[in-house]
Amino acid sequence: MGYLYTLIRSMAQGLINTLSIFTITLILSIPLGVFLSLMQTSKLKVLDKICKFYILIMRGTPLLLQLTFIFFGLPLVGITFNRYTAAIIAFVLNYGAYFGEIFRGGIESIDKGQFEAAYVLGLSFRRRFKRIILPQVIKVVLPSVANEVITLVKDTSLVYVVGIDELLRIGKIASNREASLVPLIVVGIFYLIFTLLLTKIFYILEKRYSYYL
Repeated sequence: MGYLYTLIRSMAQGLINTLSIFTITLILSIPLGVFLSLMQTSKLKVLDKICKFYILIMRGTPLLLQLTFIFFGLPLVGITFNRYTAAIIAFVLNYGAYFGEIFRGGIESIDKGQFEAAYVLGLSFRRRFKRIILPQVIKVVLPSVANEVITLVKDTSLVYVVGIDELLRIGKIASNREASLVPLIVVGIFYLIFTLLLTKIFYILEKRYSYYL
């Protein structure tokens, strides 16, 4: 028990970094995704094309490459970020693109008649979207959003490439130092518990929005 306690304490900073990158990415990328989805469904074709090109780049190249480009490539043209900021930018831009496509699909799945009915009732765009469209979109996209969020948990391990001490990196160092698989098992348990918690949260959310069926 003493060994496990010491091991978990040594992984504390890595766990904090993992959770902070996960949380900040989620807080920033979901609104970015909503914004991108609205731009894609707007009547301005130029906005739609710009968003589609951006999403193509973000989804068509690996997140690891994007991380490397932002931290190691941009300094070559005079744009420099610290490790943590570079990781956040890469993750937000990448996941914002995925969420944008998810929300776009959700908006386009809503019957056009509901948009027209809300307009006839004299509701402002903000109230139409908030009261009528958004709850239905959330119901439609929740399973896809849940998958992306769970993927994000595991993708946080990619920040090792810019030298951030996240959970898996610290676990690997401990495993190599002690010639033991126990640190990696502990890391796996952390990831599993976090994933189970998120799965439970999304299950509750799906039940909450089930009346929109």
